[in-house]
Amino acid sequence: MAGLTHFDGKGDAHMVDVSDKPVTARVARAEGHVRMARETFDIIAEGRAKKGDVLSVARLAGIMGAKKTPELIPLCHPLPVTKVAVDLTLDPGLPGVRIAATVRTTGQTGVEMEALTAVGTAALTVYDMAKAVDKAMEIGGIRVTLKDGGKSGRYEAE
Repeated sequence: MAGLTHFDGKGDAHMVDVSDKPVTARVARAEGHVRMARETFDIIAEGRAKKGDVLSVARLAGIMGAKKTPELIPLCHPLPVTKVAVDLTLDPGLPGVRIAATVRTTGQTGVEMEALTAVGTAALTVYDMAKAVDKAMEIGGIRVTLKDGGKSGRYEAE
């Protein structure tokens, strides 16, 4: 299990000890999308979804998801998240919704999982709010696009 920090010498899963790591400013950004039928896209874009404002509700869900990450992912550290921004953009070329989340903290470990959880939660909320008209929506492309801070330094996706 060389290189995988969540496994000990015996191969058992464990929470990484970050107590000796310095406290640094950290940021992570993630992205993803929800692809849908043109009719579904039009319903969301025109504000005609029966459950309400899809993008506003999904934005709030993404923020809440980031804050709840250590409750959902077993080995994540609870962190003092200082900023969560979730942006949802209608993309007629998909057609669908592009989602980007940025999470910040000052701590001993990064916030990549919080950014990914924000995107995933927002995407699932878009699906939930529009599934009555389009059960074939596709959630995809969820990935970390930026991570900065800490010992490993900066990562930016191409």
